[in-house]
Amino acid sequence: MSEVRVRIAPSPSGNLHVGTARTALFNYLFAKKNNGKFVLRIEDTDAERTSQAYIDNIFDSLKALGLNWDEGPDVGGEYGPYTQSERFDIYPKYAQMLLDNGFAYECFCTPEELEHEKEVATANKQAYVYSKKCEHLTPEEKAKLIAEGRKPAIRFNISKAQKAFHPTSELSFNDLVKGELKQNTDLFGDFVIMKSNGTPTYNFAVVVDDMLMKISHIIRGEDHISNTFKQILIYEALGAEVPKFGHLGMILAPDRSKLSKRHGATAVSEFVEKGYLTEALINFVALLGWSPSDGEEIKTVDEIAKDFRIGDVSSSNSIFEYDKLNWMNSHYIKMLDIETLKEKLKPFLTKYDLSELTDAQYTRMVEVTREPLVILSDITDAVPYFFGETVEIEPEVQRDVLDTEVSQEVLKEFAKQAKDWEFEEENLHEKLEVFRGEFKEKGIKPKQTMWAIRAAVTGRTRGADMTATLAILGKDKVLKRVEKAIK
Repeated sequence: MSEVRVRIAPSPSGNLHVGTARTALFNYLFAKKNNGKFVLRIEDTDAERTSQAYIDNIFDSLKALGLNWDEGPDVGGEYGPYTQSERFDIYPKYAQMLLDNGFAYECFCTPEELEHEKEVATANKQAYVYSKKCEHLTPEEKAKLIAEGRKPAIRFNISKAQKAFHPTSELSFNDLVKGELKQNTDLFGDFVIMKSNGTPTYNFAVVVDDMLMKISHIIRGEDHISNTFKQILIYEALGAEVPKFGHLGMILAPDRSKLSKRHGATAVSEFVEKGYLTEALINFVALLGWSPSDGEEIKTVDEIAKDFRIGDVSSSNSIFEYDKLNWMNSHYIKMLDIETLKEKLKPFLTKYDLSELTDAQYTRMVEVTREPLVILSDITDAVPYFFGETVEIEPEVQRDVLDTEVSQEVLKEFAKQAKDWEFEEENLHEKLEVFRGEFKEKGIKPKQTMWAIRAAVTGRTRGADMTATLAILGKDKVLKRVEKAIK
């Protein structure tokens, strides 16, 4: 195939998982690196599990990550339709081709008969392989079974295809990531390619779709390796060129188990809802099994694409380190210009009335609270004391700070002096310096002095720069809160 064409073909049975996002990313990078095409196909043949909401989530998540496709259900292309359920009229033609050429046969076995075969194999401690008892049915036998009301499935004839294209029962291919892989195809047994209801199975539909869409390289998870051997034989039986395959290691949780919701967010949309920047998420995902040649980990998608090499992708499993993602996301938050950050934080401030603040006050609030933010949603718990007339005092702060004699003395004096202060940051800084000095002369540490004021004004002992906080809140709110804290 002269043109590099890759695809991502998610099943819309759930929100887009980060594992699928990594597969999409590596396909996208490979296409960009080789001036190829990146195709999106929706594999929605499982009607019971398919949902339009999941399809929308796949679209939105990929777009949010910047992985825009060249061809797909919404943008079209010359090899559509790109939704599998809209291609059902295509598959019977190719199933019939396999039947005509002897690479497939009709199977009339009932589920009960197949289950009995499996039970016998289990009892004999053997791996189950279909018995092939329908391979040589005569026309008369088929007619009798049809008269009984049986509808045939179509099975692919593994041994026939293997003998036609390979000297032994061993099939091998050179994987782009893992190198040479081998498999004895006798272990597979003849598998169904078309169900009795006329629906194609995964292994058949995906081959026909990839063949007709001229997909040149298939990069996907290593859980598909066993499917790849079956699919290679179908390609050969259809007389089609076999694409090159690359299989990626799994993404595991920090405890090396399968990544699941018990470890934290797993879907792209969940990460976005929690306040992860998509730029940070895609940068992090790119490093799951691949490393930049210059060792610099913070990179844009375009920078990664220029450097991407499929042969350098690790064949081992990758660990999804949430701590590293958090570090990277924090770094990206710090890189944002203030106006962009203000907009990105607004969805996480809906519980507050932003109209209480002028734009200048909101800007300053973001400036003094951004440093410790790991994810955008951290802002929700970082700023409640900037809103409302009163403030909620944490019980331990009330007991250990505000109720002490030292704090009460500090607050009474602060309320007395601050009435005459100008609540501009520069002036407040000077006034607080003098104020702390006065209490230091009385043997009270500056830290204790500021704790008392912070506790009364914010309800906490930690938070944003105190001078900026007082300036943002303004004299009236500050004095009202301080006076309320005085017994």
